[in-house]
Amino acid sequence: MKLIFIHGSGSTRVVWKHQTDFFRDADAVNLPGHLSEGDPCESVEDYASWLHEYVTMKSYDRPVLVGHSLGGAIALQYALDYPEQLRGLILIGTGAKLRVAPHVLQAIEKGIEDPHTWLSEFVESQLRAIYDGVFDAVEREVGMDRGLREHILADVAAVGAKVQLNDFLCCDRFNVMNRLAEVKVPTLVLSGSLDLLTPPKYGQYLADNIEGAQFVVIEGGTHHFFAEKPEQTNRAISYFLRSL
Repeated sequence: MKLIFIHGSGSTRVVWKHQTDFFRDADAVNLPGHLSEGDPCESVEDYASWLHEYVTMKSYDRPVLVGHSLGGAIALQYALDYPEQLRGLILIGTGAKLRVAPHVLQAIEKGIEDPHTWLSEFVESQLRAIYDGVFDAVEREVGMDRGLREHILADVAAVGAKVQLNDFLCCDRFNVMNRLAEVKVPTLVLSGSLDLLTPPKYGQYLADNIEGAQFVVIEGGTHHFFAEKPEQTNRAISYFLRSL
């Protein structure tokens, strides 16, 4: 079965390196405007529509969608809009509602006019908080190359603050809390125990309100636990896929 990985706000497919290395036939997309053709979509609904066109163009038959953060919102919206066209749903570090703190939006907005400050004071500090130390641990456990962090930073810089702000605004407007009962496809929800952006209670809410959903917490994982703890993440995904 085809796995399609969907990245989060202002990012690119590179964040899924450990997953695409493991699931060799998977497709990790770059959303439009994220080092890819086209302009970024202005809502989660529009991103889901774009993804449906992409799936149709590729002739993928009932894929399994794997989405992180904004990507998880897109996957959820896809399941609501095209319920008969999915084999399964894997929601990673995401929620049914993704409000963004006003000070975060303001910091990114300032970065449009001052890219250097945005990169040095916002993006790098955010990624450093997420990845520093984590990368050391992963290197010890699975031999991960620190170059991935630099690749992620370079891609975020190339995508730019304007696109990142657009994506965060899409998240801020997203709310399907009252529609989760409509999701009928087999669903796996994964959360990092130390995720401060989309804490485990977000994942628990998804699992409690999507019929038959499985819920797994990756211990010691932050918002990007799939990069921090790829073995545990890939094992949980593999187990879910076998259940399909």
